[in-house]
Amino acid sequence: MSPSTAPTPRAADPDVVILGGGLAGLTLALQLRQRLPDLEVLVLERRTHPVPEACHKVGESSVEIGGHYFQHVLGLEPHLVARQLKKFGFRFFFSDGRRDIDAVTELGASRPLAVPSWQIDRGIFENFLGHEVQRRGIRFADTALIREVTLATDKGARHRVHWQRPDEAMHTTHARWVVDASGRAGLLKRQLGLARENAHAAHAVWFRIGARIEIDGWSQDPGWQARCITPTRWLSTNHLVGAGYWVWLIPLASGSHSVGIVADPDYHPLERMNTFERAMDWLQQHQPRLFDELDGQRTKLQDFAFFRRFSYDCAQTFSAQRWALTGEAGRFLDPFYSPGSDFIAIGNTYITELVARDRAGLPLGAHTAIYDQIFRSFYDSTLTLYQGQYGLFGDPEVLPVKVLWDYTYYWSVLAPMFFQQRLTDLASLSHLRAELAACQGLNGAVQRFLRAWGAVSARRNPAVMLDQASIPWFAELNRSLLDRCDDATFRARLREAAVRLQVLALEIGERASHDHPALDTAPLLEAVAALGMPARPAQRMLFAAPSGAGVLQPA
Repeated sequence: MSPSTAPTPRAADPDVVILGGGLAGLTLALQLRQRLPDLEVLVLERRTHPVPEACHKVGESSVEIGGHYFQHVLGLEPHLVARQLKKFGFRFFFSDGRRDIDAVTELGASRPLAVPSWQIDRGIFENFLGHEVQRRGIRFADTALIREVTLATDKGARHRVHWQRPDEAMHTTHARWVVDASGRAGLLKRQLGLARENAHAAHAVWFRIGARIEIDGWSQDPGWQARCITPTRWLSTNHLVGAGYWVWLIPLASGSHSVGIVADPDYHPLERMNTFERAMDWLQQHQPRLFDELDGQRTKLQDFAFFRRFSYDCAQTFSAQRWALTGEAGRFLDPFYSPGSDFIAIGNTYITELVARDRAGLPLGAHTAIYDQIFRSFYDSTLTLYQGQYGLFGDPEVLPVKVLWDYTYYWSVLAPMFFQQRLTDLASLSHLRAELAACQGLNGAVQRFLRAWGAVSARRNPAVMLDQASIPWFAELNRSLLDRCDDATFRARLREAAVRLQVLALEIGERASHDHPALDTAPLLEAVAALGMPARPAQRMLFAAPSGAGVLQPA
């Protein structure tokens, strides 16, 4: 039975009502049911189910945290394997204004790394999730419009939600918890005045084409084709990059391909790409090989949309008054590293823990405040990867180093906390507070240094593939996410990660200042020193020597 033909939910009031049945709301419902099998949950979704495949929502590419959340935390691996596409990592081509894709620098892996991630057709996935929540006994009502939310002010009182389906009388639901998963509508966020802007003003346009974009066929050069051990570049989240922008190419299991242009308006105003025809004209200038691929398939266009300012902040996401925000109802970063499902996974995990504490009669105040503070620190730290960095995207010398640094930081700090189930472990986080703060400070210093390096870079663009899989420590860092660690081992690994970041930052500073002696490395060195650990500058991580060939070898 599809949700749209299911009977109206029974009148009994739930423990938790979730406002929104998209990716964030449905996965939260599953996580709550898994943790608390007797918890009554009601999901209210305004859309009619089943939703369309392919041309439904963006957010198709997942990375390690989101992939692990779907696959293992929620136990959805059978669906992912059978109905979605396994992703071949991130891949970058410095191809602005070029048709000769084989004659530019490519950054990517020649073979898959150990930890899987997925290309998600959101229509297929959310239709599956809608059926799955009902199969597990969760109440799900589609075509449900939220008319009013009244939050309780008394400690023991229940919140009240008025909602309505077509041709039905108004429903009034009382629930101990209300979670806003309404996406950019942000029902509770707007009601409570929590919406905040941030300093990241990038915009995005996107569309889906009902055809596969076979990037592997863009060159017949045998050497270029042989760089990937498995010739499936099209399964990557492919980034076609240039100064101030990047273009995504994401394949969908339905046979369609998602195409997006994300840009800093200081370089590429939205008005140049805010219709399909304008976007095609823009691609003809900046990514002509993709334009050639799409030009003859205009009749296969499935949708087109844009956001003028896609990134935003929020003053608070979790409350001891038993409400919370999840997914895009709270805050949103940038799609460059596909962190959307990561932050859904992290936010839902905190919400589930708070509901479980409340269910057990434990106080919420201190935990709610700490979880909200930690979640904000994750957001702030990740935002530094994007903010003011779009000018580097056309730099074949600096952007590869940035991508490797950003992934090292992600796999060393945030991802282990999630994989090792330490996000809610306040004891471990307290023990590591100083190291985590110093790592966050070091990341900020490295991002500022990368911008300074990019301002003087020669931006050489040789015809090579920089193979991430050829860096032994990088591949091992990815694999190590799968290890199970006790408390002592987890803390030791986080401290080792801090040393690794310190050494890598020193090497980046050394290499850049060798080519550009006028670069000021003092702030970078100060941030390294703040970690208070002995540096090992003789250890080479990316470059064999300041002027020599790199460990990051061309394939």
